[in-house]
Amino acid sequence: MTVERLKAILRSALQLGERADALTPASRLLGAIPEFDSMAVVSVLTMIEDEFDITIADDDISADTFETLGSLTTFVDGKVAD
Repeated sequence: MTVERLKAILRSALQLGERADALTPASRLLGAIPEFDSMAVVSVLTMIEDEFDITIADDDISADTFETLGSLTTFVDGKVAD
């Protein structure tokens, strides 16, 4: 399931530990998780590309992509389907 795989990526990239278990599709990401800064976005994107075997172009992403875990899941599902 995409959302669980993304939670694992966020747990690892942001070193969230058990806090990652509380993430739901409605959980806000950018601005809500202090560890999720611009440098972390790059790490998360790289891990997503590796995990899902996709390529993400700079033009594909926006702040809206990282608004919630649900919006990130929708984005990744869309890229995987392409």
